[in-house]
Amino acid sequence: MDYKRTMVTSLFIMVIGALLFIPAAAMVSFPFFLTASFVLATGVCVLQTSANPYVSILGPEHSAPARLTLAQAFNSLGSALAPLVVGYFILTNDTKNASQTAIAHTVMGPYIAIAIALLILGFAVMFMNLPAITSGRTAEVGGSTAGRNIWSYKHTVLSMVGIFFYVGVEIALAANAIKFFKEQGIGNKDTAALLASFYMFAIMIGRFAGTVAMKAIRANRLLAGLGVFGVALMVLAMNTSGTVAVWSLILCGLANSIMYPTIFALGIAELGPLTSKGSGVITIGNVGGAVIPPLFGALAVAIGYQHAFILPIICYLYVAYYGLSGYKPTRTVEA
Repeated sequence: MDYKRTMVTSLFIMVIGALLFIPAAAMVSFPFFLTASFVLATGVCVLQTSANPYVSILGPEHSAPARLTLAQAFNSLGSALAPLVVGYFILTNDTKNASQTAIAHTVMGPYIAIAIALLILGFAVMFMNLPAITSGRTAEVGGSTAGRNIWSYKHTVLSMVGIFFYVGVEIALAANAIKFFKEQGIGNKDTAALLASFYMFAIMIGRFAGTVAMKAIRANRLLAGLGVFGVALMVLAMNTSGTVAVWSLILCGLANSIMYPTIFALGIAELGPLTSKGSGVITIGNVGGAVIPPLFGALAVAIGYQHAFILPIICYLYVAYYGLSGYKPTRTVEA
């Protein structure tokens, strides 16, 4: 894979997706909005498939999780600030009594700005003098990769499952935080929303701190430890109420912080020329964000939020397992 070219292409795909929101808003068409979101998300997935392994390959393999965690920390900063930006430009008090057409038109300005920013970034990457890397590391499990199936690499497949559980639990907790906080009697809707933003800031802080911590602690051990920490927080949230339960969920942001970049970096370790394919396989795990949140919501409706925390506990247990054992580069024997 030509990583630079793929990153530039992905950014331009995102530009197209952002611009599609303009006719979608003009037509007030929900299917058109979904199409725009799909195109934009496609660009994001392609960018992850190229940028993540590129960052991992650009230095010593043992420090790849730390580099990717640092890069992802800025991703978390964007996630934490996004709700504030949306609230300021789109979900304003003026839209409460406005027509659907007027509300739809509020997205035009922000998405035009996003498209321009992505276009500038795309051209900046295009003309940037980045180190040319067209394949992965030369060292990999079991020698030559010629003719080998990427699905035969156990640690890569398990990494995909780990990403599935991690993305699922992160989104499930974020999506249900406000409702859970209100259920616990924490102030009004605005207070609950502010507390929910602390969850994303905790992820960001944890990633910056994790980058430093990995200088002293092996990435897989830190991953396993935070998986256990996530389990402990969910058990505490299940068995307490009020402020303690609320902060148990917020602090899950710290538990989640390094999981995505670390699982990803460990999953593409020692794949050699198959690194780009491994990256694609692992990125499939992002679908967990579309599976686990509705499942968690259904459980919350059926048995209550606190009992539904059993699902995040299962997710965290798997992440802990991957950090303890599943990350080890191994390849299944092909017939």
